[in-house]
Amino acid sequence: MPLTTVETPADSDGVSLSHGLKQRHLSMIALGGVIGAGLFVGSGAGIAAAGPSIVIAYALSGLLVMLVMRMLGEMSAAYPSSGSFSSHAERAIGPWAGFTAGWAFWVLLCTAVGLEGIGAAQIVHGWLPGTPEWAWVALFMVVFCGTNLAAVKNFGEFEFWFAALKVGAITLFLVLGVLALAGVLPGTDSPGGSNLTELMPGGGEGLVIGLLASVFAYGGLETVTIAAAESQDPVRGVARAVRTAMWRIAVFYVGSMAVVVALVPWDSPQVVEDGPYVAALDRLGIPGAGQLMNVVVLVALLSAMNANIYGASRIGYSLVERGQGPKWLGRVSGGVPRVAVLASSVFGFLCVLLSYWRPDDVFAWLLNMIGAVILVVWIFIAVSQLRLRRRLERETPEKLTVRMWAFPWLTRVALAGMAAVFALMAREPDTRVQLYSTGAMTLALAAVGYAWQRVRERR
Repeated sequence: MPLTTVETPADSDGVSLSHGLKQRHLSMIALGGVIGAGLFVGSGAGIAAAGPSIVIAYALSGLLVMLVMRMLGEMSAAYPSSGSFSSHAERAIGPWAGFTAGWAFWVLLCTAVGLEGIGAAQIVHGWLPGTPEWAWVALFMVVFCGTNLAAVKNFGEFEFWFAALKVGAITLFLVLGVLALAGVLPGTDSPGGSNLTELMPGGGEGLVIGLLASVFAYGGLETVTIAAAESQDPVRGVARAVRTAMWRIAVFYVGSMAVVVALVPWDSPQVVEDGPYVAALDRLGIPGAGQLMNVVVLVALLSAMNANIYGASRIGYSLVERGQGPKWLGRVSGGVPRVAVLASSVFGFLCVLLSYWRPDDVFAWLLNMIGAVILVVWIFIAVSQLRLRRRLERETPEKLTVRMWAFPWLTRVALAGMAAVFALMAREPDTRVQLYSTGAMTLALAAVGYAWQRVRERR
């Protein structure tokens, strides 16, 4: 369904945007978007806490993410919109819900742009020690801000090649790992099951820590539903991305974690210090494994920067188009919301500066505030799908080209899973402060959104 045929204001936010993304862009964005920097960088701490049971943790959180993606895909195929879940929440629950989900996600993405820039700059600084890190962050920000300012097809091309490199790297890792485990990789002895003798060395507590780490490693899957609104066939693009989500998660996340813990002892210091993938490649005797993985991590971080600037600008633009933000942020020229791109990039670089100027208070507070935003977004997605599915079946059943499995039971199971993750976060001292900080921001945004909604209703 072309975007220009959507009747209601909540869906018309893509009309002024170009449709410059091709099917190959969307396919690779969907494929590579699941391979985030969190998989390479953050999984070591989860393995150290959970041991081999990290595979169970990634499988459980992966099931939850697959349900979320299926729900989001159902709504995005029926109502393509650059606002994605924010537009769906407004349609299903009310303008205050779209306002809350949209602006919370915008803050999350902009902050993530800064964090990814810092991570990428640290890698390059390690190669060129005499250069300042902030200068590299500024360079990356200028490059990807410029890319997103020019045309959406530039974003698509960058992501296409970034995703190709990530997919190639993780596929090669899996092939080498499986060959080593089978005992057919030259010069390598198979460890067999010697590293898997103790499934849960950290007990239930270790599994919980691994589960929380794995949940937040899946962030970024939502970008494909935002990007689909600017493709030539958004319904087909969303449907394909959602239908392939299951095997992508199973292979790239669960599969790679299984290979890592089978190859490397879970309590090896190298797993945390160098990262699990470097540790595994070193165990295989791959020369230059550390530098090789640094290149892959750098690509993953730069890809995430590019995607998050894009996603933040489209979410911000959509909110403005629906009357939930300052009008100047929604100006479009050449089919691109350039003011939103600039604002998102500036906010991201401000986060970088705060990490240098006020690392212990303001920056730490900002990081805690976005700690559980992705879970808040997932709850809005589930509640919206529960409401919109009935409306679609009643009013426009022909739009249900993607259907949530076993509706409404699996939607409710997903909501219960999210509630369980919240409860686990409240138990852990390290994540409790994130939960409370995100809750405070969400309540504040909901109050502002509700007040805004009431003012608009009076007018």
